[in-house]
Order: sequence, then structure tokens, then C-alpha cells
Amino acid sequence: MAHEFLRPVFVISVAAQLADMHPQTLRQYDRIGLVSPSRQSGKQRRYSQRDVSLLRQVQQLSKEGVSLEGIKRIIELQNQVSFMQNQVGELRDELRAVQQGQTRVFAAGTAAGDVVSMARGMRPARREPTVTLFTTRRAIGR
Repeated sequence: MAHEFLRPVFVISVAAQLADMHPQTLRQYDRIGLVSPSRQSGKQRRYSQRDVSLLRQVQQLSKEGVSLEGIKRIIELQNQVSFMQNQVGELRDELRAVQQGQTRVFAAGTAAGDVVSMARGMRPARREPTVTLFTTRRAIGR
């Protein structure tokens, strides 16, 4: 469901109609980086449902007297808050797993440079030492 919300499907005329704006306004917002839609081949703008919701939010803030730079900053801060909330959720899940003893550790695997996940208290299989022999050829008569 969230994937559908982010899928770019609307051309600029449809997105403008859904957001109750003029298409030129959407082009201006794209130029200043306020709402940046996806691009398809031929550089055609495609707006997602999320973009349309963002356009409606921009319109509401603009009606309340907030400048475009102010709106841009508000959106940046909202994105930061959302990102940090996701991080906090991931950290809480990780902490819960540690507290319940369901942690995994990481160790060097059997191939050179690989890392494997293992249950706590387990050990990876021993690596067989590899020996590389170098040979040199001498030119006869030199």
C-alpha cells in the first residue's frame, strides 16, 4: 500500500488538477526544489500521490502566509524528523532483541573478506591456510 503511495503515476496536468494548482506553479516548485517529481524518459515529470499530498501542504502553508523558503525549510525539517523516527524505531527493535538475548554476532567467514552472521556463542568453521608459491624464471645467459 505504501509502495502505491510513492509510485510516480500522474503527469503534471493531472497532479495540478488534484492539487488544485496551475501546472506552471508545479514547474516553479520543481525548479526551486520544493516538490521534485520523478522523471520519465524524455524528462517528463511524473508525480506520486505523496507528491500531490505535499503540494496540498505547500498550498495550505502558502495560504497561511508562509514564504516559499519557509515552506521549503518546514518540509526539510519534517523529512529529518521522519528519518530520525525511523532510526529510533530500528534502534528500539535492536535494543529489544539484545535484551531478549536474540542477538547475532558477525564473524569472518571461510572465504577471504566475507562476513557471516552467527548466533551468539557459535564459532565459524576454521579457515584452511592458503599458501601461494611464486616462481621466477631466469633468462639463460644473463
